[in-house]
Amino acid sequence: MEKDIVVIGGGPGGYVAAIRAAQLGAKVTLIEMDKLGGTCLNRGCIPTKTLYRNAEILNTLKNIDEFGIGVSSYDVDVDKIQNRKRKVITQLTDGIAQLLKANGVEVINGKGRLIDSKTVGVSLVDGSELEIKTKNIIIATGSKPSMPPIEGADLPGIFTSEEILDFERIPEKLLIIGGGVIGMEFAGIFNAMGTKVTVIEYMPSILAQVDSDLTKRLSVSLKKRGIDIYTSTKVNKIEKDSEIYRIYCEGKKGELSFEGDCVLIAAGRTPVVDEINLKGIGVSFDRRGIKVDENYMTNIEGIYAIGDVNGISMLAHAASHQGIAAVEKIMGLKKENKNEYVPGCIFIFPEMSTVGITEDEAKEKGIPYKTSKFLFGANGKALALGEAEGMVKVIASAEDDIILGVHIMGPHASDLIHEGVLAVGSRMKCREISGIIHAHPTLSEAFAEAVMGINGEAIHMVPSKK
Repeated sequence: MEKDIVVIGGGPGGYVAAIRAAQLGAKVTLIEMDKLGGTCLNRGCIPTKTLYRNAEILNTLKNIDEFGIGVSSYDVDVDKIQNRKRKVITQLTDGIAQLLKANGVEVINGKGRLIDSKTVGVSLVDGSELEIKTKNIIIATGSKPSMPPIEGADLPGIFTSEEILDFERIPEKLLIIGGGVIGMEFAGIFNAMGTKVTVIEYMPSILAQVDSDLTKRLSVSLKKRGIDIYTSTKVNKIEKDSEIYRIYCEGKKGELSFEGDCVLIAAGRTPVVDEINLKGIGVSFDRRGIKVDENYMTNIEGIYAIGDVNGISMLAHAASHQGIAAVEKIMGLKKENKNEYVPGCIFIFPEMSTVGITEDEAKEKGIPYKTSKFLFGANGKALALGEAEGMVKVIASAEDDIILGVHIMGPHASDLIHEGVLAVGSRMKCREISGIIHAHPTLSEAFAEAVMGINGEAIHMVPSKK
């Protein structure tokens, strides 16, 4: 029986696309060579955030006396941490399997490849081969950790972002190559566990895609927590002597070297485009990923690519969004008000989140803009939580008051950003937000105050001198 859609890859792009297709009445087959949930669920977002919760509790314990609570001692049990992480992953992967079954999606455990624009070959786990005829194909093969061309990067014991999730002991000194989202999240996690962390970043700033107002404040905060950060620093070589790693670098002031008992290479991720026969049938791609149009269709009619593999946005929620959009296009569903603003969340201490344009980008593009910042130190809920560090920054058009960007550093930033996503995505004006009642005492009031500050109307902010 010919399928309507075959999806190659069961991550957050692939399985969501398969479920949405089934909801719309399509006959769907999902091919996954490993575990349902892909990198995000098994080797990325979910296990990392589970460990982040451990780190969050440890940070609270370090300051528990501020709340009038005395804790004489505590210890960290790595085995229990890992067991809890595995339990969370299993619960979610089992849930996805049930959802696919309930929606009538056929799931095949094997390795998919393109035979032609209407045929998918599958190498099954038992060694046999299978061919599936289909009207449409969605490629959702995801990404893998990038390995930079550094001498010694392949030494035994050096971790990628996937391997370090299964750590068996807490390192004394962790050296992290890469100050992007992955590197900084692990820096925060292991710092909370008592590890001495050093981050080495080639670019002039950590988290280069984030508004520089926030990254400057974050850098100061992290240094206070004992995390050493070296930017504009190139790693030339890694050596191992017994159980100690040495990293040789070149920085702003000349040659540097660092020692540690653990090294994490967090140099980003690379789309998985190998072994699916893209070249064989003429699908266009380069090192950044498979090339797609606005509907995520490749240069070949009926073949789509979603998620990390197309390189547009390497975020799980972007993959899911693209999967739904591709399926709805295939099934002839017209969608109005297409919103492509993707929020970014960074689970460090304090949390960070962002959507829309940064002030740096507004300057580069010559966009007339206004900004407003509201500090969590003036927010009652943040003070009550004992998490008053950080701020909400809003960027609006100087011409028509439309909100162009929202950037948050502080408690629950990953939850608060969604009001910003709605504002930016719907091109809302500042007065539309300021006219909405925000409950008190809540962290969301900080967003409302930041928006009101654009036009000098914030209540709990000292007016700026004209």
